[in-house]
Amino acid sequence: MDSREALASFVRSLHRDHADNAASWDNADLGDFLEALAAWVDDAAGWYQRAGHDLPDNADWAFFARALSAATVYE
Repeated sequence: MDSREALASFVRSLHRDHADNAASWDNADLGDFLEALAAWVDDAAGWYQRAGHDLPDNADWAFFARALSAATVYE
């Protein structure tokens, strides 16, 4: 992901996939999705290591946190 626009496009594709294929998602409801998201963030370094990569030093965690928070009220 190399831009804010690319991230927005990716999130939209997730939304479309959920609308079309929610039954195939292990975490199809919001509560389960957010719990899985938190678990993945906790284990991100391990996930990257198992994939043979280093956890990016330049990840903007604050931007992502603000985006998640804003989505609770943004229309």
